[in-house]
Amino acid sequence: MTDKELYEKLKYGKKNVYKELSSEETKEMLSLADKYREFLDKGKTERECVAEAIKLAKENGFVPFEEKSELKAGDRIYFINRDKNIMLVVVGTEDIEKGLNIVGAHIDSPRLDLKQNPLYESDGMALFKTHYYGGIKKYQWTAIPLAIHGVICKKNGEKISVCIGEKDDDPVFTVTDLLPHLAKEQMSKSMLEGIEGEALNILVGGIGAGSDEISERVKFNILNILSIAYDITEEDFLSAELEVVPAFKARNVGLDNAYVGAYGQDDRVCAYTALKSIFDIETPERTAICLLVDKEEIGSVGNTGMLSRFFEMAVAELIAKLKGSCDMVTYNRTISASACLSSDVGAAFDPNYPSVSEKNNNAFAGNGLVLMKYTGARGKSEASDASAEFVSEIKTILDNNGIIWQTSELGKVDQGGGGTIAMYVGNLNMDVIDCGVPVLSMHSPFEITAKGDIYMAYKAYKAFYKDR
Repeated sequence: MTDKELYEKLKYGKKNVYKELSSEETKEMLSLADKYREFLDKGKTERECVAEAIKLAKENGFVPFEEKSELKAGDRIYFINRDKNIMLVVVGTEDIEKGLNIVGAHIDSPRLDLKQNPLYESDGMALFKTHYYGGIKKYQWTAIPLAIHGVICKKNGEKISVCIGEKDDDPVFTVTDLLPHLAKEQMSKSMLEGIEGEALNILVGGIGAGSDEISERVKFNILNILSIAYDITEEDFLSAELEVVPAFKARNVGLDNAYVGAYGQDDRVCAYTALKSIFDIETPERTAICLLVDKEEIGSVGNTGMLSRFFEMAVAELIAKLKGSCDMVTYNRTISASACLSSDVGAAFDPNYPSVSEKNNNAFAGNGLVLMKYTGARGKSEASDASAEFVSEIKTILDNNGIIWQTSELGKVDQGGGGTIAMYVGNLNMDVIDCGVPVLSMHSPFEITAKGDIYMAYKAYKAFYKDR
């Protein structure tokens, strides 16, 4: 063996997905990407994602947990929590105490939320006040078309769904910005300070109505339009959840259609592939779970985030229906024997901004699924640091199934960092590792993913359900 041959044998190098795929796999990859774009357009909020997941689950033989008086291997069920979480289960052939194979993703994304009392008139214009949700670059949300999605809950118990700005004949909304000619002071500020949070006000109207006795005729006209369309008053905004998201649709990106560009791919790219993979598995040995949660972008808090007890309570219900009861010992044994892929995105290397990355330990678009042994920031603070044993186990599953993968961390050591649901899963005493799809322009209104990486994520989650 020559030195060159020995070097090639000993060294580690990334693979490019597109060089490895067969023509049949390429067709499957492109079909998956088309279906994924449809999912993105139908699910721009966590409520819409859950609604679409339920629709797809029913098409794939899943039924609500409550409809089953008893469970057996092969049964396909799902749990819902407040229309913002869904947990899908395929019951395995082994005793549940052998553990669960879990793929968990989040379905919330950075956005603007309408304040509880949002509508006001100023200088002949009607606007909505907003409060941004999650980590955004505020300047990216100005001068783009926006849509409003969400629900309004009225005093009489009626819940009204709202979606304005997505149909071709719908009006859209926008946050205005200064013209360059008058922005000298604004542009002298840092990018962090250039747009203030209180300036992210949505333009919603400019035509007045009613008699001159009304002091705010434009606001009156907007309230009247909303009253006719939805039978609501201004007070109903106090019990509403209305989210402002980009109005454009998911698109192919590049002359070769190599990428998907869309809002909300963090983390719906992992949510969709997790869903698709559990739909496509046969009866597994270990019970398989796809868990989609809310509130990750603001710390996984609240009764729909990973820090809630929804997952634990649903698992207890599952054990009880399978075994007749669920005591603490059985529950603890089940959880301790379980393993989770925290299905979340990684940061793809961007050749426009190379200085923030350390290339040897950064993910690249088109090089497959990304494994992140640890997340966190600056000294791995708030990280889930997977054990060497578990990393090895996952590597073996991926390699045995011909899945192209890479490893990554979130930028240079002192540059940045971030968290996922992994540390909260780890706190339950189960093995967990972050793995997902590399993303360019993460947390922007138009994020980019490579179709090959999406395909490898789907294959990886399916293999995890089957082989662990």
